[in-house]
Amino acid sequence: MSRLRVLSFAVSLDGYGAGPDQDLQHPLGVRGPELMEWFFATRAWRAMHGQEGGETGVDNGMAEKAFEGIGAWILGRNMFGPVRGPWPDESWKGWWGDEPPYHTPVFVLTHHPRAPLRMKGGTEFRFVTEGIHAALKQATEAAGGRDVRLGGGVSAVRQYLSAGLIDELHLAVRPVLLGAGEHLWRDLDLHALGYACEKVVAGERATHVFLRRKA
Repeated sequence: MSRLRVLSFAVSLDGYGAGPDQDLQHPLGVRGPELMEWFFATRAWRAMHGQEGGETGVDNGMAEKAFEGIGAWILGRNMFGPVRGPWPDESWKGWWGDEPPYHTPVFVLTHHPRAPLRMKGGTEFRFVTEGIHAALKQATEAAGGRDVRLGGGVSAVRQYLSAGLIDELHLAVRPVLLGAGEHLWRDLDLHALGYACEKVVAGERATHVFLRRKA
């Protein structure tokens, strides 16, 4: 049975999953890349960009495992790109070049219709205007029994958490204080929503915290 999982989602010690002022020059927000420094050093990251080398420790193992058994993805519109409002045209095709790292169907949450976008390597972006439940239903069907990975951003994760739809969260907690940006936990009571901490693993540049929704 498919699960909805948040995997390798970086968050600061003070609870921010992205910095402020996200735009084309700052896709993760100002200081947002500091959240991802644990990933940038890994062999998994370098391999995704056709490069050799990289570290092979705990952080790398976590990054590699996060891509296993995934049959479809869900992304918020901000994760797909900086364009706001109605699509002015279809020239924007994401941050990742001609071959994105997903290699599965990817369901993008948006209020504005757009035709599906097929990319190299098996990635197909499908734009869902009917809300989070419709996106999950479509992604689960497309996953064919494998899991669905919710890639973010913060707003999308918060919506699915509030609805109690996420089965598992793997957070890569970075030892930085952003002080501003998009806060992951604001006004969310995870205990009341049925989530509990299952395990904690120390990595080289992040602490990996696993939360699971109780049956």
